[in-house]
Amino acid sequence: MYVYDEHDRQILAERVAQFRDQTDRALAGELAEDEFLPLRLQNGLYVQRLAPMLRICIPYGMLRAEQLRRLARITRDYDKGYAHFTTRQNVQLNWPALEDVPDILAELAEVEMHANQTSGNCIRNTTTDQFAGVQSDEITDPRPYCEIIRQWSTYHPEFAFLPRKFKVAVNASEHTDRAAIQVHDIGLQMVHNDAGELGFRVHVGGGLGRTPMVGPVIRDFIPELDLLTYLEAILRVYNRYGRRDNKYKARIKILVKALTPEGFAERVEAEWAHIKDSPTRLTRDAIDRMKTYFTEPDYQALDDNPDVLASARADSKPFNNWVSRNVNEHRKPGYAIVTLTMKKTGTPPGNVSDRQLEQIAELAERYSFGEVRVTHEQNVVLADVRQDQLYDLWQDIRPMGFATANLNTLTDVICCPGGDYCALANAKSIPVAETIQRRFDNLDYLYDLGNIDLNISGCMNACGHHHVGHIGVLGVDKKGEEYYQISLGGASQHDAAIGKILGPSFAREDMPEVVEKIINVYVDNRTEEEEFLDTYRRIGITPFKERVYA
Repeated sequence: MYVYDEHDRQILAERVAQFRDQTDRALAGELAEDEFLPLRLQNGLYVQRLAPMLRICIPYGMLRAEQLRRLARITRDYDKGYAHFTTRQNVQLNWPALEDVPDILAELAEVEMHANQTSGNCIRNTTTDQFAGVQSDEITDPRPYCEIIRQWSTYHPEFAFLPRKFKVAVNASEHTDRAAIQVHDIGLQMVHNDAGELGFRVHVGGGLGRTPMVGPVIRDFIPELDLLTYLEAILRVYNRYGRRDNKYKARIKILVKALTPEGFAERVEAEWAHIKDSPTRLTRDAIDRMKTYFTEPDYQALDDNPDVLASARADSKPFNNWVSRNVNEHRKPGYAIVTLTMKKTGTPPGNVSDRQLEQIAELAERYSFGEVRVTHEQNVVLADVRQDQLYDLWQDIRPMGFATANLNTLTDVICCPGGDYCALANAKSIPVAETIQRRFDNLDYLYDLGNIDLNISGCMNACGHHHVGHIGVLGVDKKGEEYYQISLGGASQHDAAIGKILGPSFAREDMPEVVEKIINVYVDNRTEEEEFLDTYRRIGITPFKERVYA
């Protein structure tokens, strides 16, 4: 992963000192709240329901063991002993004191971490597939390009105060899209053109929130050297024409829809014509230099499916289930990609204690070259585990709470912090996730159901990505009471779709039964080869509506 040089360290130190001064002036009453607001937001600091919330950046989801240990100490010394992994590969602290935030940022800077632009109307953390660099169907490793975008967009003066927040995601897998690029402001799919040249298919105008949209393609191919100039052209058009009079209509997706994708693309092409040969254009040397930070670890020459693994799978059904669910194919023979699930029933999805952060650091050093990745599904990945060590790893993580073999099942719930923490939430999310997990806490039944995405958001901002869940749950307010609206048929992969609302909302205590009725419709109607989304797309929403509201 990228390692800071003296320029990175100097810039980050200056930013920490700048924010310390701003915070001191705000606490002293010398800086009004409306003046402090955009400054604290671009340093990751929110004011939530019960305390400030600090969102810490994890560029393209990667963490080193020393960074995990520093996060553990920070959560122990400055918070309540736990943190929360988000759906955009960041980590949040829910209880820091405002006066402590500059000290937290200084401690993060010591291990090459920061909270820059994790909020505010600017370009946020660039995300990608958590399996980047190790999956077998990858066109090329997308992480160097993510780091290039991060460096270009951080502190970019022209894009520091956009009409609204802005999110970029990159995907390089041909068959899957774990980065959900089509529901980002800009989604980049790495492709080869007919001549075999590497580049990007560009989606613009996707997003969730109040007006969910799947981003249309505005250019089928942009060469890799032209990546930054083309992104800059998109941002310039947005900065010039985006709405600033109404925050609900300020996202780029509203502009793309108003101009039509074709009209928006024409403006981008016209702008790009003026800047395509500017100094911002990438060079081969710049890309090759960035790739040197993402070289292979010291892999050994190993064989796939060693006897010790085959024997352990035959001897232990729980271990075999875990391998089948939580272990993915690696591009190097003898290695595997392992996902540690943070979804043990009774644990808020995405939450991790200070001790668990330290345990993950120890696991990373023991089994995966000292690195981990945070996923969009709020889990953690060890990307380079030897297959002959999988059983030892499984034995180690069982008492830690990371071995629940429910990855991609109904209980692998994506969930925002909701009304327990967030001042924007209309309803609580975590208790709903827990009651559903308890209702379906039977792995054999979950395996029979197959892959089902259940996503829960506490408000229309959709931090839980409910719009693209196969089953989506949205918290709503009804005269001061918490209710939950269901949507069905969402998807975030290459076949991205926005779910359709089932009908009137439900009380919290009804949610497990409602979900069970939905599942029963699927079980009654599926064919042998169908998963939930397949059945929904074949039979439509009506049978589900009739059963639930009968």
